[in-house]
Amino acid sequence: MKILVTGANGYIGRHIVKYLLDHDHEVIAADLRYDKVDERAKRSHENIFSGDKDIYNKLGQPDVCIHLAWRDGFNHGSDAHIMDLPKHYEFLKNMIQGGLKRLDVMGTMHEVGYHEGAIDETTPCNPMSMYGIAKNALREMLLVLTKNSDCKLTWTRAYYILGDDEGNHSIFTKILEAAKEGKTTFPFNSGKNQYDFISVTGLAKQISEVSIQDEVLGTINVCSGKPVALKDKVEEFIKERHLNISLDYGKFPDRPYDSPIVYGDVSKIQKILKK
Repeated sequence: MKILVTGANGYIGRHIVKYLLDHDHEVIAADLRYDKVDERAKRSHENIFSGDKDIYNKLGQPDVCIHLAWRDGFNHGSDAHIMDLPKHYEFLKNMIQGGLKRLDVMGTMHEVGYHEGAIDETTPCNPMSMYGIAKNALREMLLVLTKNSDCKLTWTRAYYILGDDEGNHSIFTKILEAAKEGKTTFPFNSGKNQYDFISVTGLAKQISEVSIQDEVLGTINVCSGKPVALKDKVEEFIKERHLNISLDYGKFPDRPYDSPIVYGDVSKIQKILKK
């Protein structure tokens, strides 16, 4: 298949590009730069947010669009999430009206907001950050936009991502940076909250496999389905990396919109992966 990946140079995008290429798909990469994109991918220099109504044709008429591009994804309070929202909608609307038949957009558990337990596609959304609000709004817009179109939509809802930790802005990145600076303690919250962790390569596989099928649609959790305490995962990370640093618990309060235990229902992704 010919697959367009926006945000192809990003933390997740570059792993998805590689997975698709390794499985014999043709990849068109779209981003602002390409220094981390697999050399086998075709590079597009079209501005996806130009408003061009002919953008689908100019991007090579892909069979599938995996839309990952998103600014300030690690800064949940950034105004960019709201300011950029119309650009995402306009781009995807022009792609669909231009002839796109298959669209997969990356979502986030932060669309749901505070929730305890398993999340599935029927779980009510009450986002509590600008990031969650913007993602959920785009999801709802696309549900309306594709309802009476020929384009089939999947919304891949991600949770907590590990791996390639030098390339993201997570707690694991910050611990690595602190250790390199020679610090022996790291200020932390309680670490008691239980989250759904997945490796970035595992996530890339799940998103890719979702995008190349069109039988299981709608909101699909891309995750492990197994809640693990944050402190346990971080302590494991420190041990595996042989870092001379320890966690200073209780220095920061837990965020009010972080649930004590939250994880994704994996019934839909398991159905896809078993195909």
